[in-house]
Amino acid sequence: MMALALGLSFSAFATLSLAMEKHQQDLYGKAAASPARRRLWRGLGWALLALGTGLCVRAHGWALGPVIWLGALTAAGLVLALALHPYRPRWVVPLAWTLPLAGLLVALS
Repeated sequence: MMALALGLSFSAFATLSLAMEKHQQDLYGKAAASPARRRLWRGLGWALLALGTGLCVRAHGWALGPVIWLGALTAAGLVLALALHPYRPRWVVPLAWTLPLAGLLVALS
């Protein structure tokens, strides 16, 4: 379940960062997304955060679930903010698609 929480947290932060104009320009240059698409990404990011919260609480209960979720948020945020955005910005979008799927495969096995 932790791998799925990490994948969802990373994807949530990636979509929330793609909703920002600055990060859009960093990744795509002048071909940045429209404001409507950025609002859609913002909503998707918040939905992924809520889904991660729900999964952690369902798996570990209210006593431990939010703590595990906050740990996943911390790890995903550090990787995104300190490693990928500054040094490998082109890896953000492919990893945002891949990590939740990998986490789901790990959770199902």
